[in-house]
Amino acid sequence: MVTIGLAACTRPPELIGIENPQVPAASVDGFSTRRVFITTTREASDKPGALFSDARARDLGLASVEVTIPPTHVIGQLRRPRQLPPDPRTEFTAVDPEIYESETAFIRAINRALLARPREHRTVLLFVHGFNNTPSDALLRVAQFVEDTGFTGVPVLLSWASAGRSLRYVYDLNSTLVARGKIGEVADILLSTKATGVTVFAHSMGSLLTMEGLVDLQKSGTLTKKRLLQNIVLAAPDIDIDLFRSQLDQLPLETRRKLYLLISKDDGALRLSSRIAGGVPRVGAADIASLEEFGLTVIDLSEISESATGSHSKFAGSPEVVQLIGAGMNNVGRFGEDSSPVIEQVLRSSPIRIFRFGR
Repeated sequence: MVTIGLAACTRPPELIGIENPQVPAASVDGFSTRRVFITTTREASDKPGALFSDARARDLGLASVEVTIPPTHVIGQLRRPRQLPPDPRTEFTAVDPEIYESETAFIRAINRALLARPREHRTVLLFVHGFNNTPSDALLRVAQFVEDTGFTGVPVLLSWASAGRSLRYVYDLNSTLVARGKIGEVADILLSTKATGVTVFAHSMGSLLTMEGLVDLQKSGTLTKKRLLQNIVLAAPDIDIDLFRSQLDQLPLETRRKLYLLISKDDGALRLSSRIAGGVPRVGAADIASLEEFGLTVIDLSEISESATGSHSKFAGSPEVVQLIGAGMNNVGRFGEDSSPVIEQVLRSSPIRIFRFGR
């Protein structure tokens, strides 16, 4: 999230499908790639590099893109070009976009990616981005996050119609509510794949969309279908704390036990969001004491001071946090638990605190 004070800064260009003819990615030694599958409530765009626009679509769009990670990549950092074409030797690129004309074709492509992995790695990460994200912002962030956490499954991005502008907060808020009606379709698609499990990771305003979607799935009777849902991680959730209480009340205990909160009291973006909302605290910046009643596991990142992505996106910008999340996601069903040696090591050497309320 970019705060109001940065509104005048020039954004990096959209770069999906734009290659460097002088330096093809395949010619770079030591680069890695991540194929990211995309479900989206954005309209298609004919703007070079965008693929999708900020306009809201009536139908769910389906696509995938190959993201290349440069050999110079440093954990927690996302280096992207300020001008095109991108240089794959030092910058992230997004090439080979593919649009799927049917759910069947999309599911078939995901299954190919799943079956190329050992059975224990045939899981899906559904990543829901936050406020003020362009299509390129969201795509590159999920690729960087997957790369840095070492997630071994298949990443699927849910890209809702954010305007990608810091002064369009209300537009983005309403876009999440529009996208809520498509959560059932996304769930049906994932249930139709050969995935052995699904972890949902939502950031900022994407957490609001996720919680509203879970409530809708519960009302339709499909939330616990096939029991594929493993963990739901809400990072810096931009949700009114009273609304969050209401949402939790509508979810079954089985689902609430899979919910984890990543919070930080120094989150400047959520302080601004709270002011816009009339002073009501946001869950992602609330006091630990006020979260105890919810009976969830809360991972407090308040003392993490070094993050390449600032206080609102510590989940991606702090090497310690990225390592913790990766250890949790790759230990099926145990996110946030200290039974993993990697998690124990991270907690011993960092100021991250875990509170297990009601567990």
